[in-house]
Amino acid sequence: MLRATLSLVILSLALLLSLGISLTTGPYDIGPGQVWNALFSASAEDIHRTIVQEIRLPRSLLALLVGAALSVAGAAFQAVLRNPLADPYILGVSGGAALGAVSAFALGMWLTFSVPVLAFGGALLALLVVYLVGGTQRTAAPTLILAGVMVGSLAAALLLFVLWSMPADSVRGAIFWLAGDLSAENTRWLLPGAVGVLLACGGLWLMAPALDIFTQGEESAADLGLSVAWARLGIFFAAGLLTATAVALAGLIGFVGLVIPHVVRLLWGPNHRFLLPASALLGATFLLLADTIARTIFAPAQLPVGVITAIIGAPCFLYLLRRREVHL
Repeated sequence: MLRATLSLVILSLALLLSLGISLTTGPYDIGPGQVWNALFSASAEDIHRTIVQEIRLPRSLLALLVGAALSVAGAAFQAVLRNPLADPYILGVSGGAALGAVSAFALGMWLTFSVPVLAFGGALLALLVVYLVGGTQRTAAPTLILAGVMVGSLAAALLLFVLWSMPADSVRGAIFWLAGDLSAENTRWLLPGAVGVLLACGGLWLMAPALDIFTQGEESAADLGLSVAWARLGIFFAAGLLTATAVALAGLIGFVGLVIPHVVRLLWGPNHRFLLPASALLGATFLLLADTIARTIFAPAQLPVGVITAIIGAPCFLYLLRRREVHL
């Protein structure tokens, strides 16, 4: 217990340090003291207050929120599906969300609320279809995965058709969103997104004992007295809500929900009471640092943050595969 508490404290301090790095790093140099004044002092320069409060802080909080959501969702899906390669997008959520968002770009609504709303709606619709196909069976994990692949493939085909039919000037914005976009336009949804993420994470944490049991298999879970169908539905809904919210706010950001839970399991073990909050903290830190790199490496131009997470995450996951077999 002491080791777990100490680890969470260390991860929390690492997150705060990453937040400080994010707020002080950018094309316009602002020191730690100036950031502090911009946040808490009325005597701060207007330009510092504008950069920190209206640009860097909302973007950093969005990265923190999305990183935590994807990591917790990935840990939950890996447990309930008993698949170490599961990530938040395994059940067709990414395809549904991408189709919804790109449809908003195609309809010329990308400057309004429509992109995150249609992305969220597309993600939830994909989840609903997948669950109706495979989630009502007692041993549903393989069927759920196959249904997710089917829904994702169909959404990808429709997505290509929409992109093909779009005007050229709209395609660039859609492609940037698909690669992961933490830009200021999305921060207006930060507060409702945070409420949804906190509720879903809290629900999954309360279901941590069920997640531990699911890693032993659904038949074993039923033998131990767990209501498999209801527990799966609750986990499925909470993890799906996390994924849909993250994708609606920031587009498709890969490897966060796949790699981070494995790193936490490797370092601290598979107990989900600890695994879920540790994954949230480490995932938030990882995406925060990745976004800092994405917006500064070619400043003033910005890379999609999904490019950075893939460049870092893919070699890390290959290393984990080589070092030891990934497991639950």
